[in-house]
Amino acid sequence: MRKPRISGWTDAVRGPIQSTMSDDPNTPDPNADQTTSEPLSRAIGERYLTYALSTIMNRALPDARDGLKPVHRRILFAMRELRLSPTGAFRKSAKISGDVMGNYHPHGDAAIYDAMARLAQPFAMRYPLVDGQGNFGNIDGDNPAASRYTEARLTAAAEALMEGLAEDAVDFRPNYDGTLQEPVVLPAAFPNLLCNGASGIAVGMATNVPPHNLHEVIDACLHLIKAPDARDDTLISIMPGPDFPTGGVLVESRETIAEAYRTGRGSLRLRARWVVEDMGRGQWQIVVTEIPYQVQKSKLIERLAEIIQTKKVPILADVRDESAEDIRIVLEPRTRAVDAEQLMAALFRVSDLEVRFGLNMNVLIDGRVPKVCSLKEVLRAFLDHRREVLVRRSNHRLDKIAARLEVLEGYMIAFLNLDRVIEIIRNEDDPKAVMIAEFRLTEVQVEAILNMRLRALRRLEEMELRTEHEKLTHEREGLMAMLADEGAQWARIAEELRETRSKFGKSAPGGQRRTEIGEASEVAEIDMEAMIEREPITVILSRMGWIRALKGHQPLDAEVKFKDGDGPFMALHAETTDKLMIFAANGRFYTLPANNLPGGRGMGEPLRLMIDLPNDAAVIDMFPWRDGERYLVASKAGDGFIVGAADILAQTRAGKQVLNGEPALCRRVAGDHVAVVGQNRKMLVFPLDELPEMARGKGVRLQKFKDGGLSDAICITLAEGLRWQESGGRTRTEPDLTEWLGKRATAGRMAPRGFPRDNKFN
Repeated sequence: MRKPRISGWTDAVRGPIQSTMSDDPNTPDPNADQTTSEPLSRAIGERYLTYALSTIMNRALPDARDGLKPVHRRILFAMRELRLSPTGAFRKSAKISGDVMGNYHPHGDAAIYDAMARLAQPFAMRYPLVDGQGNFGNIDGDNPAASRYTEARLTAAAEALMEGLAEDAVDFRPNYDGTLQEPVVLPAAFPNLLCNGASGIAVGMATNVPPHNLHEVIDACLHLIKAPDARDDTLISIMPGPDFPTGGVLVESRETIAEAYRTGRGSLRLRARWVVEDMGRGQWQIVVTEIPYQVQKSKLIERLAEIIQTKKVPILADVRDESAEDIRIVLEPRTRAVDAEQLMAALFRVSDLEVRFGLNMNVLIDGRVPKVCSLKEVLRAFLDHRREVLVRRSNHRLDKIAARLEVLEGYMIAFLNLDRVIEIIRNEDDPKAVMIAEFRLTEVQVEAILNMRLRALRRLEEMELRTEHEKLTHEREGLMAMLADEGAQWARIAEELRETRSKFGKSAPGGQRRTEIGEASEVAEIDMEAMIEREPITVILSRMGWIRALKGHQPLDAEVKFKDGDGPFMALHAETTDKLMIFAANGRFYTLPANNLPGGRGMGEPLRLMIDLPNDAAVIDMFPWRDGERYLVASKAGDGFIVGAADILAQTRAGKQVLNGEPALCRRVAGDHVAVVGQNRKMLVFPLDELPEMARGKGVRLQKFKDGGLSDAICITLAEGLRWQESGGRTRTEPDLTEWLGKRATAGRMAPRGFPRDNKFN
């Protein structure tokens, strides 16, 4: 049977291969030597290394010279090519992102537009590089409008970064398809890396540079020019710390900030700025006016509302967002007796009103080598770049001056021999050759003379030519002197930096420092439990694990509604200030604040949503925690020990492992003896001091069983005897327990007559 023909890419591949093969089987295959083999690990390693280097150099890490990643650099250059100057008209963002994608950055237009939108956000950029018109997002975390709805142009700061591109200040390279040229780096009139910061995640490394105040950064540059070996402490005294666009208060010691700048790595704490607003009659409220950098206001409000709902900070009563153009978050205390400092200290611990900014100055040096740099190294990289830009621009200017002087000298020769020049032009067939031979002019000079307009043949024009010649000659001498003197070069760089500082520094709009540098004030630890109103509650746990708290101490056997198929399991009296202890079948104790329990109007909430209780671990016991008490825990195998209250208190949702083995019970220790009963109905009473007190473990043998295991245990006072409740509701007492008294781990004797059939002490 003939096999069906396989069509598709196999034919396309097979065709050219078969066409090159000869019918002679001895003919060698010309493609045989093109196949190579290598270990898979090496092949994958080389390819992954190539990808990693591409990500590090061309995507994630900024250049230390201009502080930009390739996508940002291409956006600014494309906007310059579109002539979107700060004083010009706006253009649609879709046009800009399309030009960037088509000419320089062959990636998704959404990624390009997102990068451009960030450059226009005043809450993300300390000195925005794009002037946006329309919805470019907000501090709440809302996304910008679609690119077809917004417009943009360059800012003055972006123009300063590109000043000198037309003067051969930096190298250019072909774009991705070789049809256009793009700059390798921008000239950068100011240290954009430090002024606007940068963040990115590469392969195996990341960067996170905070923004700083331009005035302070330039002051540090000027000091480094004056004293190249300046100490780090001196630079940090000039630049005391980051200056975030959203303001806030940096609560770190000078030593911590200095160490972070010295090593290039560190962690800085940033807090919201707040004030106490007096409302009269002793009432007050807290108003947050600035939030930490990169914190979304909407999520912060949600977190504060969650804190109020879960009563994590019970002294906080309400939160309102009254923000308009500025930030205004109102926090209301539960009572006016609350201390504002303590309230904010508690909120700083549990919300994003305080965040940590991880400083990691990992940048590309000379656009090629990733390195974690200190503050001094970053400033030095910028200054070295500015010197190179100055030299290149000066050489470019010298070339322009030389070309212009050559033309001017030709013009001046023409004016001195004006009649002869006119005669040559009128009478000679090849005036160009005659003028070159007679006046010893260059071709450039002759071309300029022949292209001269008749109206330029005035006496006044000749005087202007001589003035321009003298001016250019003087400028050339100055440039050549500067290029020959390194000190003069640094003086010129310092002058340019001062001009930039006057344009964008403290005297300019928005140039003042926004982030306050301070240290965290010491606030006395607030006792949250003391702030909880003490009220009686009745805690009810259903068979299906739903828990709730009824107000007041209700009868434990009162009828309560449950979900269909559910019913009562446990009930106890407690107070809102209590901590409920949950002892589960996995041997762990879980702590649940009673004030966090849902109210009794509904059916409650699943207990497993409040603690990390596995589905296969049933609840064995539930009781309010009391400091100083002790508890007897025992397993079904008959092992147990005594554990203190401090050792069962859990700090996390995951609980605390205490008993190893399959738990059977947990009983509060009271009295001087322990009574245990096995599933075989044999009972044993032994002294309590025979049990060890442990924090965790398996314990010791309580009773010896021939078959079965432990059924129940209870702590008693031997002199009072043993009481249990019969099925009819009557209480029965066994005053003399001498018959069952023995040593721990013995078998015991049959339980007294009338002992409950379920082998429980009730």
